[in-house]
Amino acid sequence: MKPSSPRNILLLLLTAMIWGSAFVAQSAGMDYVGPYTFLAFRSYLGGAVLVIYLLLTRGKPSGTEIPPQDRKTLMLGGICCGAALFVASALQQIGVMYTTVSKSGFLTAMYILIVPFLSLLLFRRRLPGLIWVCVGLSLAGMYLLCLSGPVGFTFGDGMVLLCAVGYSVHILVVDRFSSKADPVLLSCIQFFVCAVMSTAPMLVWEHPAPTDIAPAWLTVGYAGIFSSGVGYTLQTVAQRDCDPTICSLVLCLESVFSALFGWLLLGQGLSLRESAGCVLMFAAIVLSQLPRKSAVPG
Repeated sequence: MKPSSPRNILLLLLTAMIWGSAFVAQSAGMDYVGPYTFLAFRSYLGGAVLVIYLLLTRGKPSGTEIPPQDRKTLMLGGICCGAALFVASALQQIGVMYTTVSKSGFLTAMYILIVPFLSLLLFRRRLPGLIWVCVGLSLAGMYLLCLSGPVGFTFGDGMVLLCAVGYSVHILVVDRFSSKADPVLLSCIQFFVCAVMSTAPMLVWEHPAPTDIAPAWLTVGYAGIFSSGVGYTLQTVAQRDCDPTICSLVLCLESVFSALFGWLLLGQGLSLRESAGCVLMFAAIVLSQLPRKSAVPG
């Protein structure tokens, strides 16, 4: 397993906190526009924010600063990350329309179980037994936090579960390319790829009008600048030196932060059951960071 420095864990915690706070904006935006329209505009905005950041901090790109081989890796990584992000995000946006927010949160977080299985299946990357315990604790915590009462399986649930597979692939693809390319440039390219891929179905099926988009500017702006531009870039930076399974464990705290922001900002109290779920999930993260006597080859 890759070592996980405290800096990387803090960056991923910040990412989860940003995504948790942006969940309300993502849901509210669906009151005004369709899923592909929302995804396209937030992705264009996220990419534009990073272009401005790059111009302000590094000057106008000359195109000669990156060797040809590295440019090829950067473009390939950006296209692969963007495609995976588009598939996962589109499935989630569609699924949320047909299922509850709580079930959506739980099913999306199933990537904490899917990522280690895909790592083992595709890359023969074995994990210590302690990490599997942490995965189990996180799943139990997510269940207590998100699900209560009778649980049925609907079309929306299926879409969100497929979205969890998409996010698992995205985490693994980012893990492959984040150490081989500039993380900010990689993140910038992935947003524009995701935006372009979202534009086609937006124009074919949703036909958005300016009068529809205008009321959604606040939700799209928050999701584009913070959730996309800042959040996914922090994820890409942190994953340069962080095992993807540990990454998925920390990022699943998005649901915990969503519940906490609902309590702090909207007065939505946490029940004893939900509080226990939060405690279990935080315990899993702390447990996963305990020093191990020996590394397991993978």
